[in-house]
Amino acid sequence: MKALALDDGKRGPRVVLITSDFQGVPKGMSDRVFQQVKKKFELDRHQIMFTFSHNHCGPRLGEDLIDYYPVEEAQEELVRKYTDRMVTRSVELIGRALADLKPATIHTGQGRATFGVNRRNNREADVPALLAAGKPLVGPVDHTVPVMTVTGKNGSLRAIPFGYACHPTTLSFTKWCGDYPGYAQVEIEKNHPGALAMFVNTCGGDQNPLPRRKLELCKKYGHMLAVGVEEALKKQPLRPVTPGLKTAFEYVPLAYQKLVDREMLTKAQKSNNRIERRWAGRLLGKLDNGAKFSPTYPYPVHAWRLGKDTLMIGMGAETVVDFALRFKNEFGPRTWVCGYADDMISYIPSRRVWEEGGYEGGARLYEYGRPAYRWAGDVEKRIATSVHKLVKQVSK
Repeated sequence: MKALALDDGKRGPRVVLITSDFQGVPKGMSDRVFQQVKKKFELDRHQIMFTFSHNHCGPRLGEDLIDYYPVEEAQEELVRKYTDRMVTRSVELIGRALADLKPATIHTGQGRATFGVNRRNNREADVPALLAAGKPLVGPVDHTVPVMTVTGKNGSLRAIPFGYACHPTTLSFTKWCGDYPGYAQVEIEKNHPGALAMFVNTCGGDQNPLPRRKLELCKKYGHMLAVGVEEALKKQPLRPVTPGLKTAFEYVPLAYQKLVDREMLTKAQKSNNRIERRWAGRLLGKLDNGAKFSPTYPYPVHAWRLGKDTLMIGMGAETVVDFALRFKNEFGPRTWVCGYADDMISYIPSRRVWEEGGYEGGARLYEYGRPAYRWAGDVEKRIATSVHKLVKQVSK
């Protein structure tokens, strides 16, 4: 985990951006962090954006993917203890960042990296041959690398937040690794001693690093991303961020297409899918204990305005690339659209992806423990309405 605290030195709010190598931060964990930070540092919900890279080579946290893996109670206890430790460390990290506030200037730029592939439109097995033949891959992608620099009064770089829209799934083994974002951060920090490199997964819900599954490819993609960051840093001059900081936040109620009931769950217990069977059994237990499922889920949305024309939009969970492309088109090129913020939840499809169905847009919410198979079709509309509302608030 890494944290960047910003304060405009005037009447604007302080904010803290957290980046991490976690696979997913569930609401049950992040809410504990937000509550403790409010008590200790008087930071409200709109002042903290807790992002996670979605790296697949690290442990589970809290209730995230609770039905995904067959685990024993002893393993669940390890998850609980690890989660508790990460809550404590998150709060301590925020405290250290706030205590280390010093005068600085902020600039933004943009590089490029091309290893992210739209996995919905390109079969993984076909990609190596297509690339070797020089044939273009298809489907929406976002190959931009947004970069921010925080420079101290002495001219030294203090932090380099950067982003990319792609799953960190080059590797898939039970060993600790930060995947390509980890290798990119190591290289950037080596190139700029004393600077903190911070990776944010932008909207990579339907993007994969392809080809993959080899360590040398993981290192290669990390290097490509680091080169994209350096490309942005060498484009002189970087654009300065003027003083000023405004924030807005709200939860958007995202509706499910249809809540599951006892009959549906009983049938699901006979599914050939082990995840679905575990999910059905757990939810039936909740019903037996008198639980009632909510027809909506509270989806977190942020808008931060840095200076006059730099905008950061933060959204929970695995947002597909359409969201980044849409909001950058609507709000301008100096818009940084961050997915994977505050709460893992599930895949968040655009209307296009929802209509197409498939893994990211179809009936797969059971994998994330939600009490439904699918989102309602107006998910993008609800999120976009919220984003426009919040951007308007921070633009006054």
